[in-house]
Amino acid sequence: MKSIFIAVASIIVSILTWQNAIAEKTLRVTLQLPIEHHLGQNMLDFKQAVERETNGEIQIEIFPSAELYRDRDVSQAVSSGAIEMGIASLAVLGDTVPVADIFSVPFLFHSAEHVRRATEPDSPIRTTIDNEIMKTGVRVLWWQAFGGAIILSKGEPIRRPEDFKGKKVRVFGKFLGELVKVTGGEPVITSGSEQFNVYKKGWVEAGMTGFTTIPSRKLYQVMDFVSLINLVDIEFVVLINEKVWQELTVHQRDGMAKAARRVEKELRDRIQRIEAEAIESVRDKMTIVEINEEDLDAWRDATSSIINTYLTNAGTLGIKLVAEARRLE
Repeated sequence: MKSIFIAVASIIVSILTWQNAIAEKTLRVTLQLPIEHHLGQNMLDFKQAVERETNGEIQIEIFPSAELYRDRDVSQAVSSGAIEMGIASLAVLGDTVPVADIFSVPFLFHSAEHVRRATEPDSPIRTTIDNEIMKTGVRVLWWQAFGGAIILSKGEPIRRPEDFKGKKVRVFGKFLGELVKVTGGEPVITSGSEQFNVYKKGWVEAGMTGFTTIPSRKLYQVMDFVSLINLVDIEFVVLINEKVWQELTVHQRDGMAKAARRVEKELRDRIQRIEAEAIESVRDKMTIVEINEEDLDAWRDATSSIINTYLTNAGTLGIKLVAEARRLE
């Protein structure tokens, strides 16, 4: 009888230990931007939603401002299991997943609505990119809207493509460097977390970034002009190690998927307002340069060949995605 009691007690202890292990499941996330940035706030919303949806079984721990990894290292860190989750831009992922660079093709997407159609969860463009990223050992949980790419400069504004000639220009992805090259500039690939110092030390004369990074990274302290050109769309994706994902229970995965879809939609609905507020917040700190239609046409002409580079890199899948992007106009 005593042995039976001991056996039952052991089983109960094992069950309680197993339940505690589930309750203590912590997923670490590496974020490139400050937590105050809208991507950081979006991740905080996800953290709260997941912890609620899973009844505390999943805890999310956020490491902002590239505390753990720089943007170029995020995908490898997640796929190797060095960290469970990470946030990366498609412009960086495009170096290893060429189809992801479709959003870095200048002027391919003409409006926020055009981008929205292309990034819907059931969009052929998005599902193709997600599937290609999955082959690297990471799963895309959701997409984070970032807005359009603008150009920062020091000393003089950038209005036309020839203004890049002879200048070193910061870019955040290898493919974006093609845009600088065809306009006569010299691309310098720099992680977002290093932007401030690169500008401050004068290592580049201009740089491409998203407008919302200007207030969050205080780039107005080191650059004079911001040109509202919106050459390309910037998208970030939230990644999770596929093995980690498969080890979660169905309840946990469902809770994470539900939370991801909710916070993605909330951010996509707000991104234009977020950008507008960012512009207003630095209007008294920098000179904001509006680009007229004639100058925009010059940019379109100067960068029109870049789509061919994308098609060469992305192959058959790239051809299909470009056709789909044009169908969605």
